[in-house]
Amino acid sequence: MKLTADQTDAFTELINIGYGRAAAALSEMTGYRLKLEVPKISLHAIDDVEAILSRFLEGEAVSINQVFSGPFSGNAMLLLDAAAALLLSQLLVDPTDATGNTLDATARETLSEAGNILLTACLGAFSNLLEVQVSFAIPHLNVESVSALLKSITAKAEDLSHALIVRTRFELRASNVHGYFVIILGVTSLQRVLQEIDRWERRL
Repeated sequence: MKLTADQTDAFTELINIGYGRAAAALSEMTGYRLKLEVPKISLHAIDDVEAILSRFLEGEAVSINQVFSGPFSGNAMLLLDAAAALLLSQLLVDPTDATGNTLDATARETLSEAGNILLTACLGAFSNLLEVQVSFAIPHLNVESVSALLKSITAKAEDLSHALIVRTRFELRASNVHGYFVIILGVTSLQRVLQEIDRWERRL
């Protein structure tokens, strides 16, 4: 299954709206302006996701994972490599101090909060603009390989079939952090999302 040009544009617009809300919230949280670049979006079969993400996320990755349910359901994740996660946590806590070299409890809590803001803003944009009700579970942070992460998710829900991969870049006080927002859906949920997006486009 591939996205049409119109569907890609619609997804990009929805994600941008969510990113705008998240950037405002994170800027208020830190006191510094946070910029999120226009995302690059692609849809892939779940079996191809590990190979794609492993090209950019070597070794252990830090993920903030949030399960959502409703008319469509699945998993939403913010993925960062270990160095990017550490840098982002430092920027969020104190941009003038980059002396830490481990993801301690404070760093993990900060990343979880930031990930929750980003994931909820993006999923909330989908929910509000598509006029559907989606509920969110409490997000949790994991540090593990991409392979282990995907296996733990797909093992709990065998119908998961596709992943929408959103590549983005955070910029805070001249520091760049690359991250990935990944939405994993079953084929039924994906079809429902695409139907709702088509309806939304017709209302514009």
